[in-house]
Amino acid sequence: MTSVDTLSSGPLFGLPLPDLWFALLFFIFGTFLFLDGFDFGVGVLFATREDDAEREQFLAAIGPFWDGNEVWLVVFGGAMFAAFPAVYANLFSRNYLLMFAILGALILRGLAPEMYEQRHDERWQRWWGRSFVAGSLATPFFLGMFTANWLLGSTSLVTPAGVLVGLTVVALTVVDGVAFLRLKTRGDLRDDLRTDGYRALVAYLMLVVATLAALYGLTPGLRASMRSSAVVGLVAATLVLAAAYAVATHRDRYYAAFVAAAGLVFALVAVVATLLYPSVDPAAGLTVEAAIVPTLSLNLMSIGAALLLPLVFAYFVVLYSAFSGPIEAGETY
Repeated sequence: MTSVDTLSSGPLFGLPLPDLWFALLFFIFGTFLFLDGFDFGVGVLFATREDDAEREQFLAAIGPFWDGNEVWLVVFGGAMFAAFPAVYANLFSRNYLLMFAILGALILRGLAPEMYEQRHDERWQRWWGRSFVAGSLATPFFLGMFTANWLLGSTSLVTPAGVLVGLTVVALTVVDGVAFLRLKTRGDLRDDLRTDGYRALVAYLMLVVATLAALYGLTPGLRASMRSSAVVGLVAATLVLAAAYAVATHRDRYYAAFVAAAGLVFALVAVVATLLYPSVDPAAGLTVEAAIVPTLSLNLMSIGAALLLPLVFAYFVVLYSAFSGPIEAGETY
C-alpha cells in the first residue's frame, strides 16, 4: 500500500480528526480574542484618560504586540477554509457586510495609533485618539455579532442576540485590557485601573446573564443544550474565574488576574462551541462530519498543523518574553 493509500484509508492513528479540528478552530478563535482582546480593551480605556503621559503609556504597552496578535484572526480564517471550506464560503458570504465592517474597524484601530504619533498637535491627536477608541470598540462588537449570527444560523445582519453578544464581547475585552495594563504600568495609574477592572467585570457578568436569558427565551432549539452539564459547568467556571479575577485584582496579583481574564475569554468561546456542536453551520444544516474535507486532505493538514503550530507558539513566547515587564517612564509607542 502506498503512502497516499495509507493517508486516504482513514484518520491518522484513528484519531477523531473532524472533532479535533472543530476544537482547534475555536481554540484559535479564543486565542485571538484573548490576545487581541487586551489591545481592544486598552483602546476602549484610552477614552477614559485625558493625561497625555498616561495615553502614551497605554499605546506603548500594546505597541510591540497588537500587529502580531492579529495574526490569529488570519490563522482562524485559514483553518476554517482548510478544514471546513463549505462553512467558510457560506458563513462569510452570509455575513459579507459584517466582515467588511470588522476589517474596516481593524484597519482604523491599527492606523489610528500610528497617525496619532505623527504630529503633536491637539486637534490632530484628538481626532486620531477618537478613531483609536472607535476602532477598538467597533471591532469586538462586530465580532460578537458575527459569532451570534454563526451560532444561531441567522441570515439577518443585525439581531437582538447579536447586539447583546457584541456588547458582552466589548465588556470582556475591557476586563482583559485592564489585566494587561496592570501588568505593564506602575504607580498611581496601575492603582486607578483597579476600579476600571471591577466595573468592566460587573458589566460583563450582567451582559452574560442577559445574553443567556435572551438565547434561552428566543431560541427554543438551544434550550436543551443550554441545560447540558457542559454548558452549566462552563457558566459555573465563569463565575469562579470572575471571583478569582476580582480577588487577584484587589490583592494586586497581576499575573493571576491576567490568567483569570484568559480563562474568562476561553470559557465564553467554549460555551459557543458547545452550543454549536455537532453542527458547524446551523444555517446550512452542516455538521462537523458533513463539512470536513476528505480524509487525505484532512490527514495532510493535520500533519502540517502539528509541525507549524508549535513554531507559531514559540514565536509568541519569544515576543512576549522580549517585551515582558512594566514599561519604563518616558517610553512611547
